Amino acid sequence: MNKPVDAADYLVSKAGADSEFRGRLLANPRETIETEFGVTLAEDHEIHVHEETYGATHVVLPPRSKFSDAERAAAKTGAASLEFLRKTLHDPAPPARPPAPERTTVGNDAATVEALAMAGRESIRRGLAFLEAAIDDNGAWHCIRFNTADPDIPRHYERPAFVSALCVLALECCDDARAKEIRSATESYLVDTVEHPGFWRYYRHLPQDLDSTALCSLAVGNHPWILLGRNVPPMLANRDEEGRFLTWMLARDEPDVVSRFRIEADPVVNANVIAYLGDRPETRDAQRWLESLVTEGRLDDSSKWYPDTAAIYYAIARAAVRARPALDRLRPILADRILGLRDERGEFGNVLRTAQAVSALYNIGKPDRIDAKRAAQRLISAQRGDGSWPELLAFGDQTLKWGTVGQIGHGSESVTSAFCVEALERLVEILSA
Repeated sequence: MNKPVDAADYLVSKAGADSEFRGRLLANPRETIETEFGVTLAEDHEIHVHEETYGATHVVLPPRSKFSDAERAAAKTGAASLEFLRKTLHDPAPPARPPAPERTTVGNDAATVEALAMAGRESIRRGLAFLEAAIDDNGAWHCIRFNTADPDIPRHYERPAFVSALCVLALECCDDARAKEIRSATESYLVDTVEHPGFWRYYRHLPQDLDSTALCSLAVGNHPWILLGRNVPPMLANRDEEGRFLTWMLARDEPDVVSRFRIEADPVVNANVIAYLGDRPETRDAQRWLESLVTEGRLDDSSKWYPDTAAIYYAIARAAVRARPALDRLRPILADRILGLRDERGEFGNVLRTAQAVSALYNIGKPDRIDAKRAAQRLISAQRGDGSWPELLAFGDQTLKWGTVGQIGHGSESVTSAFCVEALERLVEILSA
């Protein structure tokens, strides 16, 4: 069966109506939950089901914070917050490598479609080999934080859970054994970074945020907290008066270090939350808002964190396929908008934009609108000898429109490569049909 969003409420309700199920849930909670929802829970996570009686009441305390009182104090505003940020960043990153000269690949006529599909499969294999070597021993993906306006400002490696989730979700369509191993390692890393009751944050000095939480929840959906929907009520409570999901979870006992530069209702954040929560009454206002932004052509400058419209379309398309029938009405116009990103030569731009456009069109059920041979040629020819694709801006605040902090970019060869592998999986499928 499909897991209901409120899985814990479902279990309680069924146990109240079905005595036999209640007995099994109390005696063998793990086996019963796995059978009921068709999932496999982590072996190292204990599951306990308690039954209150008229003479016994249970009070369940949440786990202790992963951060000490001193660490929480250090994460407050101003200079202390910036110093705390440095603890999240890692060794200074080297300069970005220039893109490799694009190679001549197999021809583009009908007689070479099979050969092009084979070349795409080989490109995927090489890309996965690069990614396997690039993630660290804990399963974390490295990203690079840089200033897009001043190349003299030091570049730093970072490995927030958000980046790992963003990339590993792109590999979900890949059945290669190496991709499965990467996903397994990354899911373990995401579980290690989760905070009760199922939230994540980008940097340790920032509040928890819905963008990280939605993507990480999608990636580790079988974690008991996520499976049982422990994080759903506070996510639903984090909406504005128009029903749009707000980016930051500003708890009362945490400092607000984002108020000066935040834009709360971000289209990509809302798309990611819809992808996780699905089509339900509480997400309908957010769905309508996204629909209006796309149909009325108001996406430009609507996102603080995703300056490239292709990335916004990619996120909305992912929500459309994961949360059906949410956003179904948007699919035809979304396809037109994505195709409208092409230049006079019919190109989407750099390989990251090309990959996201291809995957978005595939996800909304429009593979026939993809020039599969052209796109495959583009991606294969841009791959380096080591299997990577070039570092490109994937997300980041590029303006000062919403505050004093801006022109910070995030991206890496690994991030670009994950999206290129995803797109090539789609293209190989189309070419092989």
